[in-house]
Amino acid sequence: MPPGPIPSHGGVLAALMAAAQRCEELRARSRDWPSWDLTERQLCDLELLLNGGFSPLRGFMTKAEYEGVRDGMRLPDGTLWPMPVTLDISGEFARRLDAGAHVALRDPEGTMLAALHVEAVWEPDREREAEAVYGTMSLEHPGVAHLLERTNPYYLGGRVEGVHLPFHYDFRALRLTPAELRAEFARLGWRRVVAFQTRNPMHRAHVELTLRAARDAEANLLIHPVVGMTKPGDVDHYTRVRCYQAVLARYPAFTVKLALLPLAMRLAGPREAVWHAIIRKNHGCTHFIVGRDHAGPGKDSAGRPFYAPYDAQELLRKHEAELGVTMVPFRQMVYVEEQGAYYPEDEVPAGARVLGISGTELRARLGEGREIPEWFTFPEVARELQRTHRPRHHQGFTVFFTGLPSAGKSTIANVLLVKLLEMGGRPVTLLDGDIVRKQLSSELGFSREHRDINIRRIGFVASEITKNGGIAICAPIAPYDKVRKEVRTIIEPLGGFILVHVATPIEICQQRDRKGLYAKARAGIIKEFTGVSDPYERPSDADVTVDTTALAPEEAAQEILLHLEREAYVGPAAAEQVSGNG
Repeated sequence: MPPGPIPSHGGVLAALMAAAQRCEELRARSRDWPSWDLTERQLCDLELLLNGGFSPLRGFMTKAEYEGVRDGMRLPDGTLWPMPVTLDISGEFARRLDAGAHVALRDPEGTMLAALHVEAVWEPDREREAEAVYGTMSLEHPGVAHLLERTNPYYLGGRVEGVHLPFHYDFRALRLTPAELRAEFARLGWRRVVAFQTRNPMHRAHVELTLRAARDAEANLLIHPVVGMTKPGDVDHYTRVRCYQAVLARYPAFTVKLALLPLAMRLAGPREAVWHAIIRKNHGCTHFIVGRDHAGPGKDSAGRPFYAPYDAQELLRKHEAELGVTMVPFRQMVYVEEQGAYYPEDEVPAGARVLGISGTELRARLGEGREIPEWFTFPEVARELQRTHRPRHHQGFTVFFTGLPSAGKSTIANVLLVKLLEMGGRPVTLLDGDIVRKQLSSELGFSREHRDINIRRIGFVASEITKNGGIAICAPIAPYDKVRKEVRTIIEPLGGFILVHVATPIEICQQRDRKGLYAKARAGIIKEFTGVSDPYERPSDADVTVDTTALAPEEAAQEILLHLEREAYVGPAAAEQVSGNG
């Protein structure tokens, strides 16, 4: 999308003054409007709506736009568009709105970013959306899990009028809008630009792939990584951007540019590949690289991929002429040891030995402090990854207990606390269920909603402790599987998370109940009591299971310590750290 004619200086000034006046008018009028605080994903979507990254969209989709895109990848006027861009809201908020109303869209700090002119409010069929857009209903697909479990039940559609783009204080020189990037290409004289999409650090295979793609297309290269929401567990964007900056010197001078894309990925595979191509065209690119399993989430727990390796290439190939973007397809790049070079997998000489390191193995090497070979990545990239991903014996971690009341959680947690303090090396904090209820959640009751809020608060505190290299021991009842998994998802990218199920049978718990709570619950005196009048959902993903029927608290704590040693969170390496020899 080339830039339009350059207006005169006076025209620019007049346009800026009119825009500023309109923003002030919207802010003033918004005092009488309902406000919606945007989620992280909604902030990403709004930014690309306002800056033109989602052109031709001018707002969050109406029901007609949404259904056309969901079922046929087309907007009502026939324009190709593969992904729903919707604003999900609560039922309570939806009931306050009518067509023709206005909503002030605000960031988490309350700053108004845009006005939404309400055109449609409806309750979507999210299961149908999952099947149509993602091709699966499996909650193991992160995009489906977000849609079905973390999306509000109503959608709000309508044109948005910007007041201010979302605020960013990181890498500001790299956060170029589509118009700014197109102008930069024009200034540099770049007529052909091939874009590379990534949500991972770039290793030698990625650099070789992009060099080949730019050479084959006789184009300049835009490295355009996603710095909005990506797959849970991905390397944080701060580390990734430092890695991208480190590899720029590996390219020929004046042929490569790095810019950041504030996109919330859906990991929808083939549909997302088409979406990415449209977005890059809006940023001024003429070519787009699509490799193996583009924008896919990988495999499910049974090892089955959600999408075939080159499904994305096939779908984009069908539409590239209509889009006006040339696809540059690539097979997976692999390292051929005898040649000391990377080749596309379909060009490997017969009988040659191929080397590779999976993402799982890379994380293991980082966690164990092992060397990352130079044939896999550049030393400067390895250093950046090692700065962020310290060996496990330097990382913080959370031990999260769950079990019935009087199962022995608090007693074991206190024994574990003492043993870890005795070992030394890292600060240890105990977040006992009763103490947290008194200090952090005294206003909460025991409904499911309030129990979940309590566990999320514990998870947040534990995540901060873990992120900063400490040890958090959490000992609530935590009866519900869904919120336990939420806490794991929050903490695992920051350090270790060990779920301990204290699986003491309810009969033993009742015998040990010194306060008589079980008896009061069975008599109806205590309402919503776990194990009696409220369910306990046994975890299927516990890392350690102990039953205090036959184990003393010291023995149960020792089982947990042995697991921590096996996973390298404590042990000889940690002892070296304490002694100053690590």
